[in-house]
Amino acid sequence: MHTYSFEKLEVWQKAMILVKKIYKVTSDFPSEEKFGLISQIRRAAISVTCNLAEGSSRTSKKDQAHFTQLSFSSLMEVLNILIVSNDLAFIDQNNLMELRNIIEEISNGLNALRKYQLSK
Repeated sequence: MHTYSFEKLEVWQKAMILVKKIYKVTSDFPSEEKFGLISQIRRAAISVTCNLAEGSSRTSKKDQAHFTQLSFSSLMEVLNILIVSNDLAFIDQNNLMELRNIIEEISNGLNALRKYQLSK
């Protein structure tokens, strides 16, 4: 089976781990959040990976960098919702810190990727 270029990106692979962890942690959220925070954070987490995939199909490095920036923006949305979720006691401090560490790794990877894309 063919592996596409985005699948080879370490940052995309880490973002996929984040998606799975977000789905797991939000499965314990209150059911009344199904169409609120649960839906929003899951869509934002998936958006991180989708923008990397879509950007990889662009021929210009400037376009690729644009989608990497969109991916970063979605990542910050995920972080914000996690902070809100912690404040509302939907997730504990340990889960928040674990997810923040993953987000920091992805953030660093996205920034490095964007810098590389813009240097070409």
